[in-house]
Amino acid sequence: MNRIKQISVRMTTTKKIAYQGEPGAYSHLACKNTYPDLEPLACESFAAAFAAVENRQADLAIIPIENSLGGRVAGMHYLLPESTLFIINEHFQPVKHCLLGLPGTKLDQITHVRSHPQALAQCRSLTEELGVKPLPVADTAGSAKEVQELGDPTQASIASSLAGEIYGLEVLRERIEDRLGNTTRFVVLSSNRVDPDPRDGPCMTSFVFHVRSVPAALYKSLGGFATSGVNITKLESYIIDDRFQSAQFYAEIEGHPSDKLVDYAFQELQYFSTKLKVLGTYPAHSYRKRMAVS
Repeated sequence: MNRIKQISVRMTTTKKIAYQGEPGAYSHLACKNTYPDLEPLACESFAAAFAAVENRQADLAIIPIENSLGGRVAGMHYLLPESTLFIINEHFQPVKHCLLGLPGTKLDQITHVRSHPQALAQCRSLTEELGVKPLPVADTAGSAKEVQELGDPTQASIASSLAGEIYGLEVLRERIEDRLGNTTRFVVLSSNRVDPDPRDGPCMTSFVFHVRSVPAALYKSLGGFATSGVNITKLESYIIDDRFQSAQFYAEIEGHPSDKLVDYAFQELQYFSTKLKVLGTYPAHSYRKRMAVS
């Protein structure tokens, strides 16, 4: 059972979940797979998706934070710390690319393939096999919409099967990515902080922090996690000022802040930090367990 459906969130009357992109985007697909009872709300940008929840236009937002092939999603580590929203869950969405074209299109008719640059890079073998020219566009679903609007059988799109359904395109070939297993991790955001009961199963906690400007500050700030045996699953740094002297760290750990050892580790971290903000504690998705045993 997908544990994401077990999270109880106080809803407004909107019953909507915001995402970035055109209808048919993989973020749209993630909405349908995680909260099928909520109406997906398409937003032009990540910032607009955040704002939709903050302004009560949507109850939740689902945002991609990293991809197994492409790495972290640019901008998320700047938006999350400044937002008033909390991470309440995570979702791992398989990315299954399809070659889409107008109904009746034959492969030998195609001269150009449109999609997001990452999708084009992930399907390079196909474009080389067909001898077509790749055309980068803003997002995968947007490329499917363009093919529909152009009405030209020489134009094709790399996108999800959902995008094909929405824009009336035919799946000419499926699972066209060079490497199978392509997965995007999403986080679910809410205006309300929802801490899961640690007795219900493994939890993850995401947070950001700044360390003091003293020698070995980072080493000392993380010492409590090592001493307590708390596993840090992610640690990334990025510059936050124009003098390149101040770095902010984004981290994720296994555990709940109410756990005694996690609490001790946070006390150590806070002592050596000038800022600490917990972005949310949420159930660890079952995908993590599958990956651990594979």
